Amino acid sequence: MRSLQTAFPENFLWGGAIAANQAEGAYDADGKGISITDCFPHGIKHDADLPPVEGKFYPSHEAIDFYHNYKEDLALMQQMGFNVFRTSINWTRIFPNGDDAEPNEKGLQFYDNLFDEMLSRGMQPLVTLSHYETPLHLVEAYGSWRNRKLIDIFLRYCEVVFRRYKNKVKYWLTFNEINNMRRMPGAAGGIFFKEGENQQQVVYQACHHMFIANSLAIKLCHEIIPDAKIGCMLSLSNTYPHTCKPEDVFETMELRRRSLLFGDVMIRGEYPAYMAHIWEEENVRLETEPGDEELLKKYTADYLGFSYYRTSTHEYGQPFCGDTDGDQGTPNPYLETTPWGWQIDPLGLRYTLNELYDRWQIPLFVVENGLGQVDVPDENGQIHDSYRIDYLRRHLLAVKEAIRDGVEVMGYTYWGPIDIVSAGTGEMKKRYGFVYVDRDNDGNGTMERRKKDSFDYYSHVIATNGADL
Repeated sequence: MRSLQTAFPENFLWGGAIAANQAEGAYDADGKGISITDCFPHGIKHDADLPPVEGKFYPSHEAIDFYHNYKEDLALMQQMGFNVFRTSINWTRIFPNGDDAEPNEKGLQFYDNLFDEMLSRGMQPLVTLSHYETPLHLVEAYGSWRNRKLIDIFLRYCEVVFRRYKNKVKYWLTFNEINNMRRMPGAAGGIFFKEGENQQQVVYQACHHMFIANSLAIKLCHEIIPDAKIGCMLSLSNTYPHTCKPEDVFETMELRRRSLLFGDVMIRGEYPAYMAHIWEEENVRLETEPGDEELLKKYTADYLGFSYYRTSTHEYGQPFCGDTDGDQGTPNPYLETTPWGWQIDPLGLRYTLNELYDRWQIPLFVVENGLGQVDVPDENGQIHDSYRIDYLRRHLLAVKEAIRDGVEVMGYTYWGPIDIVSAGTGEMKKRYGFVYVDRDNDGNGTMERRKKDSFDYYSHVIATNGADL
């Protein structure tokens, strides 16, 4: 029997998380190709231009220019005491078209330099292989993940980066928020529908190809880097029934299972039984190949990384919809709300950690959690973000209580420790960071970095290993 754990573990991983496409900028530098995210002028909640329109402003094309400023930015992360830093490898820096004959050496060298800098500053790289950065060419030439050929193309990319960084990166994630295929398939998997298609057929078929690629990537990672841990990553902000009406309760369960099925496949290694009913209702006929079931069962995730930002409530009959923050239903009258409509629910994080650990019994890693707010510098240029400190404190208390509940939590990487471009809306106004970046929604500003009050708070939390919140 496991003894009561009353504090964060000694080896707890403390840090922050960004994505290449929201921070690096330099979208066409040093041989980089065009990725899906480069095509969204107003964020992935809105329409894409395939390809980008010349002369049109795309905020991610320059972002905060982490590509040229990573040393200074990581120095700030080191000051906070980070021992882990999550980012993604932009697939199109390595293979500009996705299916190129040879990788781009300048792209490979950039991540060599980036990971070396992290390690020299005491941070383990936590690296996502595919974070909304599907090469545009693979969408145009293959139809993206609807085509089974992408499995081999993706694995070739994986093998190149596993071999290149095997002595530098020990924590990996495969597909960022893969369950957003059911909410935003364009961003999550480069899936754009043709007129008259059964969209659910396309999505589930593409997901199956991604599941096979996930299992084979896990196999490959363990072969090339035996001491590495490779996990899956899901968007798991939660949803409550709006009332105790049985129809609200049951349909909320059905909604939640639409996300949990992704974990069932990648952690348990098989499709849950209830999928047969869903596929029948939606006229889905999944095409598989011999050996697929065995691959899924044999090569499963070492841990679950997930994002948690908020909760919502669901009423019977509401459509199942959502975006970057999770499923969206009826606002909860008991919770406060951010300017972007995200409801703040720290207890929901404890609930979710227990829910997930009860279901899968594998290590959990909170790889995204944060507060997007409007930060206004005062007359001295200072940002007094007590609201972010309060958000962080209450959510970390929830993590600590979940650990007391017996949940095995590996670490916590706050989303956006430095202000970056919003994935959903393409804004800079929606700020998460402990570090302010002087840039606005239209691309104006000096790019100066400035510490907020929350910077010192998180530094203290890490220094005490969460003992003083």
